[in-house]
Amino acid sequence: MIRLDYFTPADFTQLITWIDSPHLLMNWSGPMFNFPLTPDKLEWYLQDTNQLGESDVFIFKAVDTTTETVVGHISLGSLSQKNSAARISRVFIAPEQRGRGLARRMLTEALRFGFEQLQLHRIDLGVYDFNEAAIRAYTRAGMQQEGCSRDILRYEGEYWSLIEMSMLDHEWQALHPQA
Repeated sequence: MIRLDYFTPADFTQLITWIDSPHLLMNWSGPMFNFPLTPDKLEWYLQDTNQLGESDVFIFKAVDTTTETVVGHISLGSLSQKNSAARISRVFIAPEQRGRGLARRMLTEALRFGFEQLQLHRIDLGVYDFNEAAIRAYTRAGMQQEGCSRDILRYEGEYWSLIEMSMLDHEWQALHPQA
């Protein structure tokens, strides 16, 4: 099982250790941060987050409930009350934890928070097209592919395309009827 707890300054060092290259940072956050990731940058990232009824961003660490080990990071942001929508971003699995199906479980818990706690109608995300493992995990969690923004980012002379995926509240209910 995976539990999402709010990401706090106590978690900064671990995330900084995980994000150990410019390429990995770009894949995780797009152009939001520049390398190296630092506590100051993460302080800014946490400002005005994680307050139910107030914040438009919720940032989580993922905890494996069997071992109580932090195994990943995920955020739900761009919260729009008007449109009853939000966007999942900055999904990261600890390098030593990959290949265990954690991305799907983390995503499911973030979707549960969005649909059940925040009562959202739509949750979307973007994933670079070369990240095939993430695309498979998100599809297994029930996300629907909507399209592709081709060559949206240029990194080290190479263009990256972004696959857009989403889920609607009725799709969540169909997958989780007890919710």
